[in-house]
Amino acid sequence: MSDSHSLTHPAATADPAPFDALLLLSFGGPEAPEDVVPFLENVTRGRGIPKERLAEVGKHYFLFGGVSPINEQNRELLAALRKDFAGHGLDLPVYWGNRNWAPYLTDTLREIATDGHRRVLVLATSAYAGYSGCRQYRENLADALATLAAEGRPALEVAKLRHFYNHPGFVGPMIDATLAALAELPAGVRDGAQLAFTTHSIPDAMAETSGAPDDPARGTPGGAYVAQHLEVARLVADAVATATGVADRPWELVFQSRSGAPHIPWLEPDICDHLESLKAAGAQAAVMVPIGFVSDHMEVKYDLDTEATAKAAELGLPVSRAATVGADPRFTAAVRDLVLERAATERGAAVERCALGALGPSHDVCAVACCPNPRAPRPAAAQL
Repeated sequence: MSDSHSLTHPAATADPAPFDALLLLSFGGPEAPEDVVPFLENVTRGRGIPKERLAEVGKHYFLFGGVSPINEQNRELLAALRKDFAGHGLDLPVYWGNRNWAPYLTDTLREIATDGHRRVLVLATSAYAGYSGCRQYRENLADALATLAAEGRPALEVAKLRHFYNHPGFVGPMIDATLAALAELPAGVRDGAQLAFTTHSIPDAMAETSGAPDDPARGTPGGAYVAQHLEVARLVADAVATATGVADRPWELVFQSRSGAPHIPWLEPDICDHLESLKAAGAQAAVMVPIGFVSDHMEVKYDLDTEATAKAAELGLPVSRAATVGADPRFTAAVRDLVLERAATERGAAVERCALGALGPSHDVCAVACCPNPRAPRPAAAQL
């Protein structure tokens, strides 16, 4: 499929019906030093982690003045979506709510209901299948909807947009960002630079149950979570090979931001361990490509730009880091595409669904057994 900013398939008519609002749903982050511990308390609620430990974890945020970039980046994406929709005649109001910090999801849904909207599409800032990136958002939606129902407010119906990891509007910017990062390396090591595609590490057990029960990838090592990331990595690596003329450039999917107990197996290798292995094997340079993240938030700024970059400097290994998609116009156009695709599908129209690679477009509606909660079953919205 083309990565054009304009739609050409049957969903291209700018009609969002039956939906009447779009919710940008994200993780949230602190915006001042005094926010850091309360924010981390929200993230870890129910796990019994003492404040002293949270303050220790919060040191990453204090390195950046206690401010996570994620909220400002979501403001930029929100503005870009509104501009794109208006410029293409799509009359659909766009709201923004977070799981763990203001503006909180429940407050935003309350605002949506007060404004008179009833059928809401949801764009989560996570491109892949998995508990933390999909089902947990749907559990949060179910909790918020239950709160509104208990308040006697009008019922809302929510529908989550499908996973967009292999949409050309997501992959295209990652290709260009990788090429730009390669260009930042010294000319003498550029052709020999290896690609390290990074994403958030998760427990092995959670990875293996990621995806829909009938998804063949769920039965592969790492489940749909790993399979989808490997597909994006391959798409980017192949395009970079074509653009640079370096056909045999090595690449690997690696992981970052592990936060769990040491005795629980998580996806490996870690990016810093991988950089050590590259240096030991005689690699000339590396480009870190954060395909697992929509924007340059704290886990990119600290885990890659700070920690991994310091490790590379210690090793004497030249590195650069590709930008994330952020508010790239191709990505906002992709969101518009997904909105109109889903709306047309709901109206019963035949729709051409944009997807690159071999895995094809993801499902619209999650099954009950998709990406199960690793602790205990909980109600989730937007499922069969």
